[in-house]
Parts: sequence; C-alpha cells; structure tokens
Amino acid sequence: MNWRNSLKALTGVALLGAVVTVAPACAERGRLYVRFGPPAPIVEVREVAPSPEYVWIDGYHRWDGNAFIWVRGHWERPPRRQAVWERGHWEQDRRGWFFVEGRWR
Repeated sequence: MNWRNSLKALTGVALLGAVVTVAPACAERGRLYVRFGPPAPIVEVREVAPSPEYVWIDGYHRWDGNAFIWVRGHWERPPRRQAVWERGHWEQDRRGWFFVEGRWR
C-alpha cells in the first residue's frame, strides 16, 4: 500500500469516527443531548462514612461521547451546615436526553 492509499484510508477512518461520535448526541443551548436514555442506575453498597458530617452522593451514568459510563457514588462533606444535596439526574424533552448536574442547595 502506498502513502496515498494509506492517507485515504486514515481519512476515511477519521471521518467515520466523527460521524459515529456526533450522531448519537447533539448540543443545544448549553446542554448535551443524547438520543437515547441511560441504563438503569447501578445499586452500590455504601462504604462507612468518614464521619457523621458526610453526605452520600449517589453514583450516576455520564455520557462520554460514545457510551454511558458509571460514575461511582462517594461521601462528601457539605459546604455549609444546612446544605442539602440535590442529586443529578437525566431528563428527556423533544430533543432527547440531557443530564441535570447535582448541586448543593
């Protein structure tokens, strides 16, 4: 195979990779939309809390551009005394699925 054929093959693979990556998701209005929803959450066994001050932050599926990847839950210390954790979750609208980040309230 000469260098021109190699270059054509490499360009074709790169274009195919770009199409496969962009096809299942699109970004609109600051959100990353995915055309299909995440799998069911994974039930995790909680480790012992480092201290009574810590709050468990549930794990979630994140979209990595090709597939859903599980992010494990963890213990976290609230930023202030009365803070409450609002868990992150996936929502669906007419454009597809998007993730709403968890936050302290």
